[in-house]
Amino acid sequence: MKRRSVELVVISDVHLGTFGCHANELIQYLRSILPKTLVLNGDIIDIWQFSKRYFPQSHMQVIKEIFSLLSLGTRVVYITGNHDEIMRRYSDLTIGQLELTDKLILELDGKVTWIFHGDVFDRTTRGSAKVIAKLGGYGYDLLILLNRAINHVMSMLGKEKMSLSKQVKNGVKKAVSWINNFEQTAAELAIENKYDYVICGHIHQPQQREITTEKGSVTYLNSGDWIENLTSLEYEAGKWTIYHYDENEMPMLEKRTKVVPLSKVLSVENLVSQQIAFSATAKR
Repeated sequence: MKRRSVELVVISDVHLGTFGCHANELIQYLRSILPKTLVLNGDIIDIWQFSKRYFPQSHMQVIKEIFSLLSLGTRVVYITGNHDEIMRRYSDLTIGQLELTDKLILELDGKVTWIFHGDVFDRTTRGSAKVIAKLGGYGYDLLILLNRAINHVMSMLGKEKMSLSKQVKNGVKKAVSWINNFEQTAAELAIENKYDYVICGHIHQPQQREITTEKGSVTYLNSGDWIENLTSLEYEAGKWTIYHYDENEMPMLEKRTKVVPLSKVLSVENLVSQQIAFSATAKR
């Protein structure tokens, strides 16, 4: 497959290590692009729900594809999120073309872009509320599995697929209000700091819209996720676009559910450390 050159790609909320992750689709997407810069905007590995009993080869392959892009000259910036917050102890680490940070500010064609995960606006990710949030994560994972089973039946009947979680979010006024408040808060802070673009992840809602306040305006973008929406943000020729994965656009990989042996996955930290060490050695 010929790779498509892109100036900048932003991906978030992959949640490797969970049943809801669409790793095979993400592998295909990563193999189809050659970005100058790849920003991984948080929750790439779901350490909250990580289990040694479940880490399929396809999830490991996503990590390998990212390091493959590194070897091809792509600058990779890993921005920490709440589900991979354990990585924050290594923030501001740089090894070759690989960077680990909590936020990123870029100047693109004379305009300033502020990129961060967005969990700083979410009180449920801190303190005692974090326990409830983790339990909610397990419930969300189960809902996604149920949704897949329902959609399999719907496909067999020749009917259109549906998203239970989206219907829940759109049907609950508090959820809709929370998302709107999240976007508004991010925009107001960006305007206050005189940024032209603000990019978040976290809420799994791909979005691109102009937000105006009394103090000015800013373009708010959200990269969505690889659980439900299968989206990323791409910047090329001075323009931002939301990429939506299309299974008809590229051949699907064979589904692989073989679990990596426990001896090979001792911990997420060891896994990432081994990959970083490998990349550093390869560049010498």
